[in-house]
Amino acid sequence: MTAAVGSRPVKGSTSPLSSAQTRFGEGLLEKLFFFCALLSVLTTVSVIGILAFETYNFFQKVPMLDFLTGTRWTPLLEPKHYGILPLISGTVLIVLGAALVALPVGVASAVYLSEYASERTRNIIKPVLEILAGIPTVVYGFFALTFVTPLLSTIFPSISVFNAASGSIVVGIMVLPMVASLCDDALRSVPDALRQGAYSLGATSFEVSTRIVIPAGLSGIFASFVLAISRAIGETMAVTLAAGATPNLTMNPLESIQTMTAYIVQVSLGDTPSGTITYETLFAVAAVLFASTFVLNLGGTWIMRRYQEVYE
Repeated sequence: MTAAVGSRPVKGSTSPLSSAQTRFGEGLLEKLFFFCALLSVLTTVSVIGILAFETYNFFQKVPMLDFLTGTRWTPLLEPKHYGILPLISGTVLIVLGAALVALPVGVASAVYLSEYASERTRNIIKPVLEILAGIPTVVYGFFALTFVTPLLSTIFPSISVFNAASGSIVVGIMVLPMVASLCDDALRSVPDALRQGAYSLGATSFEVSTRIVIPAGLSGIFASFVLAISRAIGETMAVTLAAGATPNLTMNPLESIQTMTAYIVQVSLGDTPSGTITYETLFAVAAVLFASTFVLNLGGTWIMRRYQEVYE
């Protein structure tokens, strides 16, 4: 008998042409992914490079010591002063006030959602809480002007129309969903066996929450704190509308202040010529802002690694 002229390919086998197409597609995707990763790195390096270059030009005209230790900030007025301490104090005031609002309320909300709330209650409260994160920041600014400040004026009659307290409260409300959501995820990741072991020893629900669950989820709680504080440091529009644009070196929350981000907005909206010293102050202030958030994130990463718990 003669052999068949043609042979039918075995079912499930891959032809050489199909294998070549697959390798070509995988190679193309690999190059695409590498390009995306490289683009992210190049963008970061470009931002840091431009920031460093313009900041260096600024420090060629203004001594760094005067910039970091000066107590007057009037780069738009005569006589000009370039001491950034008033902007730093205003930023710190907003961050501390926002932390006093968001951190305890956020942790308490997370403990309730993860330890006490029923599944139905949790499915209602958590989405409503996270709606706060979707409200535009400019709306928070007008909310501060039209509601929070008049409410505070009934308690503190001497309060300014633009004040740090109002800005701190609205920024705290803004970062509250982030703290509550991340803390809730961290607490729910704690193994249920730890809870049941504590209950079997006679612990109450409050003792289990405060002595078992919260210490076990401490790294996630710290992560939420770092992200919330970083968001508060970088907040712009709400603070600009609520706290004002007066660079005062004060820790009185009832007075008008100006943060670093608010100054950047103020000058960026004006007709500032490129290459002038006023233009370069934008990059000097942005460099301080970048350095502060970078150090904060480094410290937060170290704390999270130090207290991180791994469960199998």
